[in-house]
Amino acid sequence: MNRIAIKIWKSPAIVTLVAVAALTGLAVDAAARQARPAPQPKETAAPRVAGEPIMAIVSIKSQQVTFYDADGWILRAPVSTGTKERETPAGVFAVVEKKEDHRSNMYDDAHMPHMHRITWNGIALHGGPLPGYAASHGCVRMPFGFAQKLFGKTRIGMRVIISPNDAEPVELSHQALFMPKADAVAAAPARAETLAREAADAAKAVDPAKKAAAAAARETAALKASLSRLKSLKVRADAELASADKAIAAAKTEEAKARAEERKQKAASKAEEAGKQLDAATADAKSKPAADAARDALKAAETRKAATAKAALDAKLALVPVSIYISRATQKLYVRRNTQKPWPDGGEVYDFSIEAPVTIRNPEKRIGTHVFTAMARNNAGLRWSAVTIDEGDDAKGALDRITIPQDVLDRIAPTALPRSSIIISDEPLSKETNYRTEFVAVLSNQPQGGFVTRKPTEVRIASDDGFPYFQRGWGFQPGDPRLRGYNYPAQPRWR
Repeated sequence: MNRIAIKIWKSPAIVTLVAVAALTGLAVDAAARQARPAPQPKETAAPRVAGEPIMAIVSIKSQQVTFYDADGWILRAPVSTGTKERETPAGVFAVVEKKEDHRSNMYDDAHMPHMHRITWNGIALHGGPLPGYAASHGCVRMPFGFAQKLFGKTRIGMRVIISPNDAEPVELSHQALFMPKADAVAAAPARAETLAREAADAAKAVDPAKKAAAAAARETAALKASLSRLKSLKVRADAELASADKAIAAAKTEEAKARAEERKQKAASKAEEAGKQLDAATADAKSKPAADAARDALKAAETRKAATAKAALDAKLALVPVSIYISRATQKLYVRRNTQKPWPDGGEVYDFSIEAPVTIRNPEKRIGTHVFTAMARNNAGLRWSAVTIDEGDDAKGALDRITIPQDVLDRIAPTALPRSSIIISDEPLSKETNYRTEFVAVLSNQPQGGFVTRKPTEVRIASDDGFPYFQRGWGFQPGDPRLRGYNYPAQPRWR
């Protein structure tokens, strides 16, 4: 009876245990499926000979980066962008520095091989582990091997677009896009060479002018001192002569009168000699170059040096791609061109001497964020593409609303080259934009955790004595008065 009871009891217990185990298994399997990362994009290359990369587009949504040359996409790879609260900022960037073997100075000396820096506060594309989902501190990790193969193909200034969604360039023609003149492009190298020689000659002429001005100043000072001394001698000699005349008139005896006459003769001789020396010195001073004239000559030489240097720089910059940023937020247009002058602490110095108001039709209405890039030359001048990463108007509609000042077009458009770009955005320039960046603009409607967690960039600005010093801040907008006119000395001295 007991055996039967036990047998009857065991059967339902086993069934129950099996059921619980099955349910638990289903739950674990479901959890495993939920934790399992989504399928990753694979590394792929276009089935053709690839040209030099012009731009990279990172899709945060798809966790993928695609590189493009003049004829389309050439390389694709999975990436890992920033985690929650350290999100990779979406926006428009450009490569400002490359380092083959870089280690983070923010995150425990973390290895960041084959780094392409896009901001000076620490956002970069680099090789790293890819778990299959967003896992970085704000950078864009690429596969180690992919980053290594890519490193030798890219250059500073390559456009990097980080989009919250999938985006790709589409070909576009529009009258607002630069159409260079073939004769201006052809003449640009010779013009740059000629103006560089003129600038060099003007710079050489300043040193002799400085020496001449200094010598003239010393000579003028010496002449003034000499004239002052001779005038004093003449005054004293005249006073002695007058005193001798009074002594003669006052003499009571012949002996006193004789002594006074002798004294007068000596005083007269001294006065005559002092007068001759004073006249000679005065005539000599008139024949010498005046310090004022030498200073005027120096000022003219320095003015010519500055003018020829500016003309030479403009001519040199006509040989490199140009980028324009048009902000609906500030109603301004900014121009950036790489001077290709290395900065001691890394990167290259950008020229931002052009900044102007811009006309945007219906400025209260969103325009979106669009990047227009000159991909290659064609019969019309340049072939352009457009990438939209934030909705407003479509790309053509955004261009329709913009009127670029004619004087800006006259300075830039005739010699515009492939890789030149026009960016139109609702956003102002990021404060991370400074003299060692092209344009940095982030979408304000997307998370920017990767920016927020980073310390401000230490930016060098000019002090009153002409040398730069460190100031902690997010950088400077183009046209900041603290940097205006600063010539970036080759060997800076720090305070």
